[in-house]
Amino acid sequence: MTDKPIADIPNDITKQSEIDEAFMAQALSLADSAAEHNEVPVGAVVVFNGEVIASGFNRPIVDNDASAHAEINALREAGKVLGNYRLPECTLYVTLEPCTMCLGAMIHARISRLVFAANEPRAGAVESQLALLDQTFFNHSIEWQGGVLASESSHKLKQFFKRRRT
Repeated sequence: MTDKPIADIPNDITKQSEIDEAFMAQALSLADSAAEHNEVPVGAVVVFNGEVIASGFNRPIVDNDASAHAEINALREAGKVLGNYRLPECTLYVTLEPCTMCLGAMIHARISRLVFAANEPRAGAVESQLALLDQTFFNHSIEWQGGVLASESSHKLKQFFKRRRT
């Protein structure tokens, strides 16, 4: 038995939440980079062994590439850094719930964990429209957590589309 008060005992859940928020804050900063290029403000980082090894933000307009979503750009960079397209011990943080294309790439890359901020009500493939990660036919499963800094991400998205409409 410990003499420490309960409040002094480390809480793994609280610690993980703080870690997730710190990495999501970096992804949110990348979303700002996307907006500066007049792209939908979505940013992503790939974390391996507690360090960001790759990052990306939306660039389909700038790159004339429909697949240049933040997640895909971050996965491509992570593969180069690790010298392998498989990323089994990596966590991907992204500011918006992934679409089917990005989720498929994460499954093929063997990402171990996905953390996203805001839900994507139109095309979200994790929980909003499809629950692809709940399907049993994939040969890989991804642990996931949604809603990390969701209000901050939603605000960026709403402001971006408000500016675009005016």
